Amino acid sequence: MILVNLLDSRSVAGDLGWVAYPRNGWEEIGEVDEDYAPIHTYQVCRVMEQNQNNWLHTNWILTEGAQRVFIELKFTLRDCNSLPGGVGTCKETFNMYYYETDEGDETDAEDGDEMMDAGGGGGGGGVGGVMEEVDRSIKESRYTKVDTIAADESFTELDLGDRVMKLNTEVRDLGPLTRKGFYLAFQDLGSCIALVSVRVFYKRCPLLVKSLAEFPDTIPGSEASQLVEVAGRCVNGSLALLDERPRMHCSAEGEWLVPIGKCVCQPGFEEINGSCQVCRAGFYRSVLQTSSCSKCPPHSRARQTGATACTCVEGYYKTDTDPPNMACTRPPSAPRNAISNVNETSVFLEWSVPLETGGRKDGRYNILCRRVLPEGGRGGGLEECGPNVRFLPRRMGLANTSVMVADLQSHTNYSFLLEAVNGVSELAGGHSRQYVSLNVTTNQAAPSPVSVVRKGHVGKNSIAVSWAEPDRPNGIILEYEIKYFEKEQDSSYTIIKSTKTEMVVDSLKPSSAYIFQVRARTSAGYGAFSRRFEFQTSPYLAASSERTQVSVVAVSITLALVLMALVAGFLLSGRRCGYSKAKQDPEEEKMHFHNGHIKFPGVRTYVDPHTYEDPNQAVHEFAQEIDVSFISIERVIGAGEFGEVCSGPLRLPGKREIQVAIKTLKAGYTEQQRRDFLWEASIMGQFDHPNIIHLEGVVTKSKPVMIITEYMENGSLDTFLKKNDAQFTVIQLVGMLRGIASGMRYLSDMGYVHRDLAARNILVNSNLVCKVSDFGLSRVLEDDPEAAYTTRGGKIPIRWTAPEAIAYRKFTSASDVWSYGIVMWEVMSYGERPYWEMSNQDVIKAVEESYRLPGPMDCPAALYHLMMDCWQRERSSRPKFEEIVCLLDKLIRNPSSLKTLLNSSHRVSNLLVEHASVEVAISTSLTLSQTVGEWLDSIKMGRYTELFTEGGYSSLDTVAQMTSEDVRRVGVNLAGHQKKIINGIQEMRVHLINSVPI
Repeated sequence: MILVNLLDSRSVAGDLGWVAYPRNGWEEIGEVDEDYAPIHTYQVCRVMEQNQNNWLHTNWILTEGAQRVFIELKFTLRDCNSLPGGVGTCKETFNMYYYETDEGDETDAEDGDEMMDAGGGGGGGGVGGVMEEVDRSIKESRYTKVDTIAADESFTELDLGDRVMKLNTEVRDLGPLTRKGFYLAFQDLGSCIALVSVRVFYKRCPLLVKSLAEFPDTIPGSEASQLVEVAGRCVNGSLALLDERPRMHCSAEGEWLVPIGKCVCQPGFEEINGSCQVCRAGFYRSVLQTSSCSKCPPHSRARQTGATACTCVEGYYKTDTDPPNMACTRPPSAPRNAISNVNETSVFLEWSVPLETGGRKDGRYNILCRRVLPEGGRGGGLEECGPNVRFLPRRMGLANTSVMVADLQSHTNYSFLLEAVNGVSELAGGHSRQYVSLNVTTNQAAPSPVSVVRKGHVGKNSIAVSWAEPDRPNGIILEYEIKYFEKEQDSSYTIIKSTKTEMVVDSLKPSSAYIFQVRARTSAGYGAFSRRFEFQTSPYLAASSERTQVSVVAVSITLALVLMALVAGFLLSGRRCGYSKAKQDPEEEKMHFHNGHIKFPGVRTYVDPHTYEDPNQAVHEFAQEIDVSFISIERVIGAGEFGEVCSGPLRLPGKREIQVAIKTLKAGYTEQQRRDFLWEASIMGQFDHPNIIHLEGVVTKSKPVMIITEYMENGSLDTFLKKNDAQFTVIQLVGMLRGIASGMRYLSDMGYVHRDLAARNILVNSNLVCKVSDFGLSRVLEDDPEAAYTTRGGKIPIRWTAPEAIAYRKFTSASDVWSYGIVMWEVMSYGERPYWEMSNQDVIKAVEESYRLPGPMDCPAALYHLMMDCWQRERSSRPKFEEIVCLLDKLIRNPSSLKTLLNSSHRVSNLLVEHASVEVAISTSLTLSQTVGEWLDSIKMGRYTELFTEGGYSSLDTVAQMTSEDVRRVGVNLAGHQKKIINGIQEMRVHLINSVPI
């Protein structure tokens, strides 16, 4: 803040020359101050007279552009009580006025002289005196009152005798001022006062250089609360960012406030001690967001000073999208350990990541497929695979290390070239490409689908159809199957078998549309059905004569009676499907299907009971009906969605009595609730496995409707674990997990997706055997994407559900594997709630951003690694239940493998662990080794320092984000060393979680 004086009466050497009127009012007196310096004061003390109106006005004061000024008055004032008696109207205050004008001196000085003349007459009478008084009051009216000034301290006659003068100081402000200058005026109405000094000044913000920006000397605004925004000018070769131009605000008190934006040094320069200095050789600065020069990343250099980027050394490259601080990289080496698995005319190719990834994480794979031509055929060379060959998921740009190649020709030799590429492969050119080759021979396979089915002669009850052989028969065609059904009646269809490529299908309805599909069979099996072809029979032509009509009616009635008899016989026989061979060629065979499924010996496949129109039909097909007299309800053990859950003995004739759980359907149920209740029983009745809850039967012929299951003494797994916190050994817990995985493997093999796998839906018996239960969750979600995730079984369990199932409603066995990983976490944490008290929306957001639950307290590292595998974002990267069971079996057979725990002495209950989120923690708090080499030395793996650096892992923040795949990719091939490094990385993460405040 700078104070600029516009007037200071104490600094004037000569007379002040102020105008007083009347002349016998204010009087200028020369004195000395306390330092004996000469000063000029104005005094007035006409307290002995009545009706005083003494004015004193200053010379014209130039504002210099200031819109608000401050007036400091120093004065003394005598106490009226100390004056002798008989005084007039004594006052202890005086008034201050001001008058703005753009012109000074002449006009206003004349006005002042006139005022003095008018006052000098001593109040003479007559017309002239009256006119002078009127003119004086007009001039006084120009002035605006600032304030009435009173003294804090007044002096008395005694003080006067002792020469003790009590000096008062008062400060007032004027504003807003709009003219070039102004006059001050002081009015005395009968006080005894001495005006010792008058100082007029304003405040201004001084010249300032801050953050490489210069802000000029600035006069504040007119209002006391007003801030004047001032744009800064970048200095010292710096420049401003478009969205961060430097600005500051000048306050009414002359202070700089609220800095916004800044200037930064140009690329190639850095800010040191408030000035821009050029970057040294080997350093660069390319972006304006960073303030200092950075050392060139690995495999790059900057030979000149002032570099804005580093150039890659020979053999290394960088793409336009790579950040400047990223190391230069190179193309990968060829894929390793390529293997093939041939299944008829499909080949599954699998390989390992290259030994050298080039230091990048955007590696992809391309497949080149070529067919080996037979000897004599165009030179016995190679030709590209045609467009009919399919690559799943794709041929180019594969992220995974496997691909399925389908629709190859049978008994044919193929050559595959596998190529690894990354973001700089194109920059390096074709000479850098490295391939691995695989030669395979396809087997015998089922034929391809029939492409065309043609319609021949059409009658009112028959249609002739024909077709051509499949494009790829893949062997000798043994027979064809012709499947047909009436349009819109695809749940009931007929199949005819034939060795020919044509067929007349009879016994059809007149004027009806039928759907036809054909497929071929070789010794390798059936191919797929052709697409649907729609043909229509001819309309029924009525006879003209009445006799013909009567005959037709009679025949129709007869046929109807016969048909009714056949239907009655069919229903009494209880058969839903079978064979019919009426009027068929010996080489043809016809089969009728209903509800879309047939039982085959030795094959168990889950049948969705929702395909049955009548839930009673489904439940009686899959569940045993139990007479209610065989059941005794002894006590209520819980409440289900549809009613109470009870327990009691079941006494079936000829069998021993057993304890069972009884689910009841509450009174007042709707028809939909009854269907849902029976559908759950229809699902359970299809399963037979020691780790799946066993259905004993149902009661549907009396009320209440019941579902009878085996009784599980210890109830739900989550409640059981909470009651027995820390009471089990790790082997016991792993045994529980193994049982759950075994049950899920069984369900997966049957083609059943659970969708609600959680510890609350696992039941535990007295022998600690865990069994999967609760099969009531609806298999159909709401279509509205904005709706709540609601099903017949309630809302989707967000905390247990895979991200693709929440986002895209893709429920598969892979999504059940994700849920199994959450169940593992529940078991190892003894029933703790996943994600604690986070809201469902926060859980969805966190999982989407790759956050994962931390390892529970004292959790073996092997189990936590399995959890993390279950929580892979890509479904294909998660293990199968078969693999999970095998892994848990190995851990149980080798208990020592469970002794390696996550290095956490207490349970982390308020944080989430993310594979790629440790960078912030490392940058804020590092109590670990300062370099990658030192860290590797600390775990006795220093031999890999150079490999880590070449792979782009030159800092601890990048190392902390490494996965086991990344460790193998940099060249750590020994399993023991891989494990040691992964454990070290895990320790680093846990250390950061426990030590860094979030």
